[in-house]
Amino acid sequence: MTDLDEYGRRARAWLDANASDLPRDPDLATCRAFMAELYDAGYSGITWPSEYGGQGLSAAEERAFQQASRDHRLPVGPFGIGLGMCGPTLLSIGTEEHKKRYIRPLLRGEEIWCQMFSEPGAGSDVASLQTRAVLDGDAWVVNGQKVWTSVARQADYGLLIARTDPDAVKHQGITMFIIDMHDPGVTVRPLRDMSGDSHFNEIFFDDVRVAPDQVVGEVNGGWSAAVTTLLHERVSIGMGATRTERAASFGNMAAAARERGLLEDPAVREQLIDLYLQERAFDLFNARLSQEVKAGIQPGARGSIAKLLLAELTLASSDVASEILGADAVAYEEGGGTIARALAFAPGMALGGGTNEIMRNIIGDRVLGLPREPQVDRGVPFRELKVGTQAKEAGK
Repeated sequence: MTDLDEYGRRARAWLDANASDLPRDPDLATCRAFMAELYDAGYSGITWPSEYGGQGLSAAEERAFQQASRDHRLPVGPFGIGLGMCGPTLLSIGTEEHKKRYIRPLLRGEEIWCQMFSEPGAGSDVASLQTRAVLDGDAWVVNGQKVWTSVARQADYGLLIARTDPDAVKHQGITMFIIDMHDPGVTVRPLRDMSGDSHFNEIFFDDVRVAPDQVVGEVNGGWSAAVTTLLHERVSIGMGATRTERAASFGNMAAAARERGLLEDPAVREQLIDLYLQERAFDLFNARLSQEVKAGIQPGARGSIAKLLLAELTLASSDVASEILGADAVAYEEGGGTIARALAFAPGMALGGGTNEIMRNIIGDRVLGLPREPQVDRGVPFRELKVGTQAKEAGK
């Protein structure tokens, strides 16, 4: 048995002992306690630098742990944004002080993070954001609004991008900050979606003072910092989903078709075959990215392919579930309805982290080398643009 095989065996044994009897919908205290145990066992931050609290191992060990955990539903949801986006951003472009202060508590589940980019007037076109940060003496003062922010209600800290120079063009004059979500000037309001849950939140900032040492990257260099976060986000979304997390997976749907006597129906079989092929394409592409990461090759813009594949797979599996289950796919009693909630949330996968259309533009431009779409606002100072709330003011 190789060292990697032994690592996977120990990981499976630990997971069987510690992750088999967890509640299906754990509360936040349970999630925090599990993250602390996961960290203390050496399975949180497997590839993160050891000098900041990580394990300092290779992508091979991380992949072995992922394989070992495929049959377990780990209660790590509240920490996904921090582990997949915020933490990697701090490791990439944060200061030494940022890394020493924030990484270990993040990995241990002591602090939860969120990411605050989208605004009511700046969704797919994030660079149109209008939340302002103005330097006032020894601090930046932030005012504005963000929306569609996951885990904001539970978050202790968040990465925010705000406009710091409205005279610069829109992709410049933006700065990234670390925000204390417990600041009295930060107000978080949940947004209930059609799944019945509040996956997202809107956030209001009223004279929130932020110290200069909480800038991530360079002042007015926030777009570059945001791109770093978004690349991590799309890789995290695309590579983070396993078959056990997809309620309407091929395996579940094939079993449902068999129970209902539909497995011999040619139309149903064709749908199931298509779903299987999409799942295999998604899994094989992720395996390729994982192997490249192991070899030191970063996915870059190709992370958008993984995100797009997952969004299309989620929508396709919802269609198959609706065809096979019929009314049972959407009708459920309190405490049930795993499929119904999955179907209601499925359209969000084609929006969150960048719409499918945006993903295709990125893939065409940065992966395939196709000509970029024309940008009529290139080179125009932001304050002269008619975007977001500025467009409404201009129309009065």
